[in-house]
Formats: sequence, C-alpha cells, structure tokens
Amino acid sequence: MITLEEFKKKQSDKCRLIGLDLGSKRIGVSICDEKQLIATPFKTINRTTASKLISELKTIIEENNIKGIIIGNPINMDGSTGKAAQSVKDIANNIEKNIKLPICLWDERLSTVGAFNLSSQLDINVSKREKKIDENAAAFILQGAIDFLNN
Repeated sequence: MITLEEFKKKQSDKCRLIGLDLGSKRIGVSICDEKQLIATPFKTINRTTASKLISELKTIIEENNIKGIIIGNPINMDGSTGKAAQSVKDIANNIEKNIKLPICLWDERLSTVGAFNLSSQLDINVSKREKKIDENAAAFILQGAIDFLNN
C-alpha cells in the first residue's frame, strides 16, 4: 500500500480511478472521470468470498480502464485504528496481491454520514438512500481523495 503522495506520483494526468467502501456486508464502488474531477457512484457488491470480490473488481477495472484504487480507511474519530480499520487493511492487502494497480487508503471518517446527508438534501426517499448508501459512500471517499490529488 502506498501513501496518497506516492499514489499521485504514479498517476498520469488522465486516468480513471475506482473508490471502494469496504463494509461488512456490502462493498460500495465508485468511479471517477479521466480528468479526476467527479466521482460517481457505480455499484454495490454483496460481500461473499475474497475471490469473488477480486473477480468482480478485475472485471470493473478492465471494462472501465481503471489505473488506481482508493479504499476508504475507517479510522476512529479520535484518529486511532480499530477492528474495522484492520479488516479493511487485510482486504486491501489481498486486493493488492491480486490486482497490480497502485492502491491507497483514504481516511473515510464520516463518509457514510456525509453520503446519507447529501442524498437527503437531494430529496431522495429514505429507502432509496439506504439502498444506494454504500456506493454513495464510495463516491464520497473517492471525491475526497481526488480533490486532495488535484490540490
């Protein structure tokens, strides 16, 4: 795994990135445009086996010409790491072993809350909000990372 600064050095100006929100039951996926300006919710993957996740990610990466992966890192509000952060790090290491792209962890504190609040401002009903929360959280994570990369 590399830092976001190292990640930036490895990226060309025009390439698409994928953002992941690794939940315990579902994985939110988002993709940004080639100019890395806008992150868009893409899909939600139900979490089953590691090999199925790797296979689905490889398909998404190939079909969308993805050149890097940003994974949300669930750091505690006080900045410490807990069980969730360790679980994400373990999954990220597994992804890194099987997919040969630059991978970076991005602080995802409040991403789910932010995605939920944003969708409520867009006047989307609660059941639709909850159905799309994982991919919206992934877009929130990826947007934060690409905003940082662009500054």
